[in-house]
Amino acid sequence: MTVVQGTAVDIVTEDGTADAYLAHPGDGARHPAVLLYMDAFGLRPHLRAMADRIAEAGHTVLVPNVFYRHGRTPVVELPEFIDPSAHPEIFQQLGPIMQSLTPELAMRDAGAYLRWLAGSPLAAEGPVALTGYCMGARLALLTAGTYPERVAAAAGFHGGRLATEDPDSPHLVAEHITAELYFGHADQDPALPVEQIERLEHALTAAGVRHRCEVYPGAPHGFTQADTAAYHQEADERHWAELLELLKRTFRPLFGVRRPRPSKIRP
Repeated sequence: MTVVQGTAVDIVTEDGTADAYLAHPGDGARHPAVLLYMDAFGLRPHLRAMADRIAEAGHTVLVPNVFYRHGRTPVVELPEFIDPSAHPEIFQQLGPIMQSLTPELAMRDAGAYLRWLAGSPLAAEGPVALTGYCMGARLALLTAGTYPERVAAAAGFHGGRLATEDPDSPHLVAEHITAELYFGHADQDPALPVEQIERLEHALTAAGVRHRCEVYPGAPHGFTQADTAAYHQEADERHWAELLELLKRTFRPLFGVRRPRPSKIRP
């Protein structure tokens, strides 16, 4: 098993300093970089454990606190096990913070995160991969379309509001994307109704983006987050299999990028 080292790092942005977690194999060598976008609950032990698992597969993983404008981690105090139904005050606090992170601000920050990885002696040269959860899936999609020259692959899991009718909806960047994309949607997710799933699929297909979108049956919004009431073990295991395979084929040396399976929505 690969020995993983995890450290706290600071990333200077145009608007301040974002605290972040960096996980990487302990050999001191350069490894393909992955930018992991957090869910609304933020940078916490579970997300660090997720970064460590990706690092075990041979990657350098950066997890920024995207809410840094509101303070360093923890931006909002959280219980060890997060059940919003038992603690409604959590979303009452997080709602305004989430709304304040506009696409413009988020993509300005994304440039800083990508520049930091490009300058890191632990990150391999070349493009990076992205993975995002809940609101992080939206940030991954936007980043893939805003910085196509820097993103080779992007995944999003139980993402919300990916293809709305708003003028700044994330799916509208599809025409600029050159990366391969994978989305694992939560079944009957109120944050991503069927019409948005179909709108996203149509936009990616029309733009010629290499992609695969799948709906995970029985999985609730937030199914990958083991420290929350939304956790769904079967769906989470499927997420890990798909994510690690995407990373493997994206960064496989010498053999290039293998084409994904045909694009379609399927259970």
